[in-house]
Amino acid sequence: MPPLPPPGPARRLAVYAFVVCALAVAAAVVSFVQGSWLGVVWVLLAGLSSNMCWYYVKRGRASRQGRSVTG
Repeated sequence: MPPLPPPGPARRLAVYAFVVCALAVAAAVVSFVQGSWLGVVWVLLAGLSSNMCWYYVKRGRASRQGRSVTG
């Protein structure tokens, strides 16, 4: 089973969410190293985008198998 859904909107959104997550983690590290508490906002954004990435991965797999993500 491939780690990402087949090419299409779900895969594209999953990749975008992953990129946002990686950039938010990098921004949080830089922010905390500089002594700024703004890194907390970056950590929250990383968590949100991580959840979005997993959702779109699951959505793509479920649509390929003909199932619903929500139940």
